[in-house]
Amino acid sequence: MANHSNIVGGSTAKRVINCPASVALCAKMPPKPSSTYADEGTLLHDAIAKVLGADIPVQALLNVSFNNQVLTQALINDKLMTALELLAEVDPNLEMEYSVETEVNFGEFLPDVFGSCDLIGRIGNRAIVLDWKFGDGVAVSVEENEQLMFYAAAAMRTESAKWAFEGVDEIECVIIQPPMIRRWVTTKERIAQFETQLQHAVYESEKKSPKMEAGEHCRWCAAKPTCPQMTGAVDRALHISLESLDAQKIGAYLANCDLLEQWITDLRALAFQMLENDKPVPGWKLVNKRATRQWTNEEEARKALIELEVYPFKQTILSPAQAEKELKAVKKQLPEGLVVAVSSGSTLANVDDPRPAVVNVGKQLTAALSKIQ
Repeated sequence: MANHSNIVGGSTAKRVINCPASVALCAKMPPKPSSTYADEGTLLHDAIAKVLGADIPVQALLNVSFNNQVLTQALINDKLMTALELLAEVDPNLEMEYSVETEVNFGEFLPDVFGSCDLIGRIGNRAIVLDWKFGDGVAVSVEENEQLMFYAAAAMRTESAKWAFEGVDEIECVIIQPPMIRRWVTTKERIAQFETQLQHAVYESEKKSPKMEAGEHCRWCAAKPTCPQMTGAVDRALHISLESLDAQKIGAYLANCDLLEQWITDLRALAFQMLENDKPVPGWKLVNKRATRQWTNEEEARKALIELEVYPFKQTILSPAQAEKELKAVKKQLPEGLVVAVSSGSTLANVDDPRPAVVNVGKQLTAALSKIQ
C-alpha cells in the first residue's frame, strides 16, 4: 500500500507520467495531515495483510486500532469479509501462490523508485497484481491502471517478486473495492511500454523546465493550491463573463468544474494548515466557528422546563435509512410499500451519467401554449 519514493510511487505514477513538473511542486508542499478515512484505510490494509500473510483469523482482529480508528464488527462484515469473498473469485480453487505487502523496486533502471504492492500472486501461467481499495468514494477503474502497472513493472525487476512473472502468458490486474471487484488482463509487452513511459517521465521531471499539464490526474495532487496551471485557470475563469459564452463553451468549461472545486478545497485546507502552525497567510486568519447554545446541565434543564409546563423532549420517527440500519442488526427487513424515493430536486450532471434527463413539463407546456395563442 505505501509508496516510499521521493519521485514516484504506485499511487502517483499517473500524475508523474502526465505532469512531470508536479514532482518538484509536490516536494515543496508540507506533508498532508492524516484523515479518518486514510487511517481507516490503513487499518483495513494492515488487517487483511495479517489475515492473508500471517493466517490470523479475521475475528481475532476485532477491536484492533490505528490512530483512533477501531476495527469494528461492522467493518469486518462490510469490508474485510466482503474483500476476502471477492478474492475467492480470483482464486476459486485456492491454488494461487501469493505474497502480501511486497516491497518492489526498479533497481538500476530507475534508482530510488519503489513501493509496496498489496498482493502479488500466480495461478498457472497468469501473474496476479492486486490492490485493495477500501474507500467508499470514487470508484477506481482497473483498465490501464497506472498504479497496478507500476507494481507489475517493478515486481518483474525485484528478486523477491519476479517468480510470479517468469514464464507467464498474461498478467491480471485486480482492484477489490468492496462491494466491487474489477479485473483487467494485460501482457508483458504492455507493462514494458508503461515502464518506458515511466522512465521518460522521471527523466523529464529532473529537467529545469519539465512538462506541466493539468487534467484528471490532478485530483490527488498535493501541489494543486500553488500549481501555475491551476492558478492560471482560476484567474482566467474570474475574468469570464458568462453572458458572452455560448452553450457549447459553457459545456466545455463545466468539464473543468470538478478540478477547480477540488483545487479550491485543497487551497483552503493548505491555508488552514499553515495558520494552525503559526505561518501567516496575508489577509487571512483563524476565527472561532459560530457558537451554539447548549444546556449547562441537561437534567436541571429538563426539570425546569417541566415546571414551566413545557415538554422537554421531541420525538421524531426514524428515517428509512436509520430504520434499515436498526433492522439489519436483528436480521430483519422493512415491509414493502412503506418507503418511496422522492427526489429533492434536479442537479447538474455530465451527459454520460446513467440517470435520465429531467423533463421540464411545465416549461414545455407553457412554450407550447404560447405558440397556440
